Order: sequence, then C-alpha cells, then structure tokens
Amino acid sequence: MSALSGPPRVAPYAIVFGPHANCTLEICSPQYSVYGYRPSLAANTSFIALFGLAGFIHLYLGFRWRTWWFAGCMLVGCVSAILGYVGRVMMYYNPFDFVAFMLQIICVTTTPLYFCAAIYVTLSATIIELSPSLSRFPPKLFYWIFVPCDLISLVIQAAGGGLSTKSKGESQVGVNLALAGLAFQVLTICTFCGFFFDYLYRYFRSNQLAKHSLSRRIEVFLSTLFLAIVLITVRCAFRVAELHEGYSGGLVSDEALFIGLEGVSVLRFPSYQFFTSYFLKVHR
Repeated sequence: MSALSGPPRVAPYAIVFGPHANCTLEICSPQYSVYGYRPSLAANTSFIALFGLAGFIHLYLGFRWRTWWFAGCMLVGCVSAILGYVGRVMMYYNPFDFVAFMLQIICVTTTPLYFCAAIYVTLSATIIELSPSLSRFPPKLFYWIFVPCDLISLVIQAAGGGLSTKSKGESQVGVNLALAGLAFQVLTICTFCGFFFDYLYRYFRSNQLAKHSLSRRIEVFLSTLFLAIVLITVRCAFRVAELHEGYSGGLVSDEALFIGLEGVSVLRFPSYQFFTSYFLKVHR
C-alpha cells in the first residue's frame, strides 16, 4: 500500500488533545484534531468583522440613546463572540491548540446568553409601551425571572464544558452538565416566548387594539424581535444536539452546519439592533 493511500500521518510521540498537546500541522493530520478539520479562515474572520461592526454600532447607539442595559448586554455578547472566533482562527493555524479550543468553545457557546439578556429587556419595555394592565406580572419582574436563569445556565455550561473538554468529551458528567446548561437555556427561551406570546394574545384579544392601532415602528420591532428569538432558539437547539452526540459525533465535525447555524446570530444584527435600540429610545 502506498503512502498516499495509507492512513493520515501522526507522529508516534504526538499528543493530539489536552493541555499537553504537542501536535502541529507538521507532524499530525487535522483529521486527528478534536473537530477533524481546520476551521475556515475566511468564515471566522468574517464573523469577527461582523460582530465587531455590530458591537461598535451598539456602543454608539447605547451612548446616543442611553439604552445602557440593552447596549451593554449586546456589546458583551459581541466581545464574547469575537474572542470565540479568534480562537477558531488560532485553530486554523494549529487545530491542536488546546488554549484556542477552550477559548472558542466557551466564548462561542455562551454568546447567546448575553443576547438573550438583552432581549429580555424588551419584553418589559413592550408591555409598558402597549398596556401594562394586561400583563400577568409587573413588567420589571421579568428581569428577575429570566436574567438569573441566564446566569444559572452560564454557570452550568462553564462547569460542564470545563470537565468535558479535559477528556475530549469522554467525561459523561461533564457532558451531562454542559448539556443540562444548554437545555436549561433552551427551556428559558421557550418560557420567555410563552410569556411574550401570552401577553400579545391577551393584547390582541382586548379592546386596546381597537382604540390604538399598532404603529409601523411597533410592527417592525415585534417582527425583528420574533426573528431574533427564533434564530437563537434554533441555534441553541443545534448545540444541544451537537453536545448530545459528543465530540466524536458527526455534528461536531460538520463545519458547514456550524457556520450556518452560528451565523444566524449575526444575520439578525442589521435590522434587529437598530429597531430594538430605537424602540427603547422612543420608549424612554
């Protein structure tokens, strides 16, 4: 059998994963890395640029319209995403870089938590804008329901991610913890959607709409908010399925799927960031 038809190369002394990994592209094939490929340089640098642009716009709008909480959450989320994709760029040059792997797995995975915290602010603002009397709870109470849930999810995912990455996903306790954190995140988002849709249902069934029709601004805002929630939910559901399979599963090695479902978090920025910030600005 020729060398060309044999298995991919790997040095006999090589350590392919973990804090003591010594593999490089010179002595190990990317197939032996945790993802089984070199992350796309073009895609990941594009994500860095798009998140950087989104973060700059949020920073500008936050100062201009004094939407501190919303802009702050979105800015932290953008910074987290940038750090995550920097890690993936580092893995393009060395897919076996454990520090880069840890950087991207933590930052990319937790980025939606900050975006969700920003979205939760809009539920209270929407209720106050439309009709607070139709809400089942005081509007600001939603801050104290969903933001702590985000923090709990963040802690669980961080603990599980730390345990699972040390053993390349073979630590079932770590995998289960990270999976529980992601599942709790999806549950939180779905619960939020339930409260939000319940309020909208009560609003449209009331006589408020007959008295005061929704402005074009509110309609566009609700549409972009709905799109953002759906995209984040789909993305989180994908990560749940990916982690459920473990690092040896097929989803973790499918870069095209990763790019597509992670990229949707970027695609909502051009419309969502403006209309949500503008809505909160006018509400003030």
